[in-house]
Amino acid sequence: MVQKLILGFFVLISNMVIGQILDPVEWSFKVVDQGNNEYDLVFIAEMEEKWALYSQFVDEGGPIPTSFEFEENVDLERIGGVLELEENKETKNDPIFDMVVSKFYEKATFVQRVRLAGNDMTIKGFLTFQACDDEKCLMPTDVPFEFSYKNGVLEVGEADLGDESVVDYEDVNLQLYGLSPEDIQPSVDQCETQVTSLSSDVKSSKSLWNIFGLGFLGGLLALLTPCVFPMIPLTVSFFTKKNDADKSTGFSKAILYGVFILLVYLILSVPFHLLDSVNPDILNEISTNVALNIIFFLIFLFFAFSFFGYYELTLPSSWTAKTTKGESIGGIMGVFFMALTLAIVSFSCTGPILGSLLAGSLTTDGGAWQLTAGMGGFGVALGLPFALFAAFPQWLNSLPKSGGWLNTVKVVLGFLELALAFKFLSNADLVKHWGILKIEVFLGIWILIFAGLALYILGKIKFPHDSPIRKLSFLRVSTGVLVAAFTVYLLSGFRMNDETGTYKSLTLLSGLAPPVGYSWLHPNECPNDLDCFKDLKSGIAYAEKVNKPIMLDFTGYACVNCRKMEEHVWPDETIKRYLKEDFVLISLYVDDKEILPENEQKTVKRVNGGTRQLENYGHKWANFQTQFFQANSQPFYVLLSPDGKQILNDPVGYTPDEKDYASFLECGLEIFRQKEKSSPLNFSVN
Repeated sequence: MVQKLILGFFVLISNMVIGQILDPVEWSFKVVDQGNNEYDLVFIAEMEEKWALYSQFVDEGGPIPTSFEFEENVDLERIGGVLELEENKETKNDPIFDMVVSKFYEKATFVQRVRLAGNDMTIKGFLTFQACDDEKCLMPTDVPFEFSYKNGVLEVGEADLGDESVVDYEDVNLQLYGLSPEDIQPSVDQCETQVTSLSSDVKSSKSLWNIFGLGFLGGLLALLTPCVFPMIPLTVSFFTKKNDADKSTGFSKAILYGVFILLVYLILSVPFHLLDSVNPDILNEISTNVALNIIFFLIFLFFAFSFFGYYELTLPSSWTAKTTKGESIGGIMGVFFMALTLAIVSFSCTGPILGSLLAGSLTTDGGAWQLTAGMGGFGVALGLPFALFAAFPQWLNSLPKSGGWLNTVKVVLGFLELALAFKFLSNADLVKHWGILKIEVFLGIWILIFAGLALYILGKIKFPHDSPIRKLSFLRVSTGVLVAAFTVYLLSGFRMNDETGTYKSLTLLSGLAPPVGYSWLHPNECPNDLDCFKDLKSGIAYAEKVNKPIMLDFTGYACVNCRKMEEHVWPDETIKRYLKEDFVLISLYVDDKEILPENEQKTVKRVNGGTRQLENYGHKWANFQTQFFQANSQPFYVLLSPDGKQILNDPVGYTPDEKDYASFLECGLEIFRQKEKSSPLNFSVN
């Protein structure tokens, strides 16, 4: 008994450290008498700042909607369904679920009108809700309610939470999990560097620099197109020759011209900041909605065939005429209008690249600042050559002459746009589970695209504006060989992984291609061709058999941050090796709606007191997480000893930095090996 008390104390202390039960929603109830034995039952939810509660009406595949269940009562007539007041209700894209949903901030009010036929009666039931902020969601929660009608008066009653004393929790836990909370010993060891989550400011800064770099790369590609490249010597010569008498003036105006090019592209992002200030999620709506992903797919196809030369994208000629007229003003404003004219006349080449930048930056979570960073990188890359060549005019002699190679660059970009188009269609397909672009189809399309690109570079395919190729240059041949090698690399995506029975994942396509388990021929529910268990007991039994530590993965089918970890962090070679070779992965889905076998539909303790009935697997694993680890958000990762009774190091939640997550795994593995070495009987099978 004393030993259990001591262990319980340590579990309590560890729970205070490793997890936290979040409770951002508080419910209250009231009754409004409408006369004629009719009453309004009012359910009021008040949410903490930044937390939202979802509407009753949510599309399949999204968050758990708020719902109300009433016990059968012959003296109770419900008049219509539960109404939800529009106050504080917003319909917009949810960054957690990548779909447009209706949700409430600060306060939500639901009303059910009833007509009572009896004298003394009790109205009982429970409501179910899910709360989320912009980064995480809590598991669905049941809240019981009760209204008591006596002597013609209906009042809010005390909901029966269940008698905790009649439940043998130790027996229930042993039956469901093979463990009790007291069995799990807290983490007492420390690594040299404990993993801590990056602050949002650090993550945002890192993301902005990444987008800036992508924008800069896009600007360099735009420089090599036939709309922009010939403008470099013409424009620089204009500034240097026009001011022969005062070369310093020409030089300063050329520098100013480059700065104004940057300014033009920064100005293009300003409207998105205005939209962002009205609705912070509107930029995500532009990119993550299924219908808009399909629109992006069609737009990218349109861009691709424009680059192929079948038609040309142009802005209205009146725009060019007005900006050209503005150049005659002279001085600083004249230089600005020259920069604006360049942006307009080069749109047929820069437009598709900017479209890619727009779609790519907005699919991240940084809003308008992501777009500004990308536009800034693009403008710097586009404006920098004009300033440099104005400073060093002799460099113009080293530039290659304009010619057919410029159109070749444009067509190559068309192939890349075509490949990216199918990425957006794949996004929609994965979200809606259409099963159209499974891994075989996606890889097949990309193989055809890049095989076509290789043939084009080697002169085997022609497009409308291509010049005749008299001789293949070394650059063409080497580039064609590289593209052909990449095509062969794509073909290697059909190699089988004998250990998992799925295709081998391609590192270079991480985040672009569908998961290898999303397959027609070799489906696998475990991500990244990993082995995983979806049952705790069988996972622990296997871990003890092979004497490997366990990684508990509390996840959800509708948990977008869980998918981000699986698709963008787990494929890292170091992390993948740890998960594949050193740990036994047990993934427990807290939103799994599959009904439990009758012998597992147990009564358990609620976090806020009272009891609840476990009906499905989601209930089972959610209860396990809250009871044993005092946490209720996902993803949530816990490293355990093979028998599941020793927490190795502090658990972590959403950790998008690969180095941090690898350190978390390395730390747990190091502690496991140290303990195994010092006390082998505690960790190995007898």
